[in-house]
Amino acid sequence: MKIIIFGTQFTDTHIFLLKKIIEFLTKHNIEILYDALFFDLLVKKKDFEFLNKKNIADSDCTADMAISFGGDGTFLATALKIGSKNIPILGVNAGRLGFLADVSETDIDSDLQAILNGNHRIEERTVLHLEIVQGRKTETFFALNDVSVLKKNIASMISINLNIDGEFVNTYQSDGLIISTPTGSTAYSLSVGGPILTPDSENFILVPVAPHSLAVRPLVIRNTCKVVLKVESRSGNYLVSVDSRSFQVKENAVILIRKADYKIKSIQPQNHSFFNTLRNKLMWGADVRK
Repeated sequence: MKIIIFGTQFTDTHIFLLKKIIEFLTKHNIEILYDALFFDLLVKKKDFEFLNKKNIADSDCTADMAISFGGDGTFLATALKIGSKNIPILGVNAGRLGFLADVSETDIDSDLQAILNGNHRIEERTVLHLEIVQGRKTETFFALNDVSVLKKNIASMISINLNIDGEFVNTYQSDGLIISTPTGSTAYSLSVGGPILTPDSENFILVPVAPHSLAVRPLVIRNTCKVVLKVESRSGNYLVSVDSRSFQVKENAVILIRKADYKIKSIQPQNHSFFNTLRNKLMWGADVRK
């Protein structure tokens, strides 16, 4: 069995957790690969001088499983690198909230053992396929959480013309518009009033950011729909954010969004559930008066 470990910068408080993972995998004779960027971080720490420099993953690597060591941002970065390789990802929480990376230090040994024993399930998560067309130039991106179209400056709103499956729907006068997957429904979309969807929902969410009209509300559509956006801005440009990777786009661009041809596989130990994660992470039912 071969496992790739992905990660980003982490604090020294999480070194013990990473060591536990490495020791467990080594004990079970599992070949360990490290993402090249994460490996470079590890070799700078004296505690990881034993790492084999040959065990570095590259873009063509294959493996039975990937471990994302960090927070939800690390999981998103891991998903981007895995892409369509069909490698299931286990998210280990070395960050903060951890909706995607929800395996804790307390459960790491038992969860890894359960996975090796086959006591787990695979959740397939929909990915957004984004194309930005500017003249003869087309750029393609993928997002596990969301694609956001946002105003560039704080002075004025932007106008976002929305078409779904060739039909005009609305012109949003707002600070922006979020197109979210079910996975992203607990991220940026949630913070601006969007609904929470279970990961297996076959839908997308469209949520305006600070709309000028109170009548405008979040819209849930089938994920087979094709979304086309055209944006007007007084500054002549605006921002597009793809899973928190932001860049500037000119207003003459056409934005095309649809379901990607592949899904990201997330490993869930049998004792984990989406609703349990909601209760714990959002503290549903907690009495703040105590």
